[in-house]
Amino acid sequence: MKLLRVGPSGAERPAALDDEGRLRDLTGVVPDVDGAFLAGAGPERVAAALSGGDLPVLDADGLRIGAPLRPGKIVCIGLNYRDHAAESNLPVPAEPVVFMKAPDTVIGPYDQVLVPRGSTKTDWEVELAVVIGRTARYLESEADALACVGGYAVSHDVSEREFQLERGGQWDKGKSCETFNPLGPWLVTADEVPDPQALGLRLWVNGEARQNGSAKDMIFGVAEIVRYLSQFMVLYPGDLINTGTPAGVALGQPEPKPYLRAGDVVELEVDGLGRQRQEIGAA
Repeated sequence: MKLLRVGPSGAERPAALDDEGRLRDLTGVVPDVDGAFLAGAGPERVAAALSGGDLPVLDADGLRIGAPLRPGKIVCIGLNYRDHAAESNLPVPAEPVVFMKAPDTVIGPYDQVLVPRGSTKTDWEVELAVVIGRTARYLESEADALACVGGYAVSHDVSEREFQLERGGQWDKGKSCETFNPLGPWLVTADEVPDPQALGLRLWVNGEARQNGSAKDMIFGVAEIVRYLSQFMVLYPGDLINTGTPAGVALGQPEPKPYLRAGDVVELEVDGLGRQRQEIGAA
């Protein structure tokens, strides 16, 4: 299934994309797409309603697409592609590099991203997002880990490199600025993604291709990431994991590095998970 949340910011309602590409209203079936939805019978109820074919069709013209999930916590994996670690002039990590991102950074896939005040190094990162569907705690195997995945989505892990790397402290400082995590357009349930490592990721800035990678090149794959994280924290339904970005970010370009400025347009996609587009503004 492809699950969405549509409507004005802060007042989104649940929807699904049917096999003909039409938006179907889910407000009579489930209250929202969140951790409670994933932990309970939400996916099964939606699947049954979609197969019945009698859900109201929503007029998509002019309808805002919000983030497809109200996440709990956001856990991020840094330097998870060898080519990205190389372009960052950092060693390939022996274990996953883990940092957190504020959940209120999540916005819709077509909402405006704001360059923070005082920023000169706002950067892009296309990522595969993993959505947890059942509680993960001290998992013993990668098979157990994949059984805890509820779905996948496109995530844009926007980053301010000066705040992240030059201002002291943890990476979170350059990752948690407002609007720094566009998500969606869809939450694609795990049954539709048989191999998350087979997905391609791409990103363009002002129409110029900047990133073109594949999840097969991750240092730590999705299953290992979920298993590993469960040794250090409990992952709950609705938690989001950003799994890292391939090479091609502004940080890795020669001087002058093409960091984002107000007026730029970023487009990004992951195979089978949809496409995003953001216009860049100023905070």
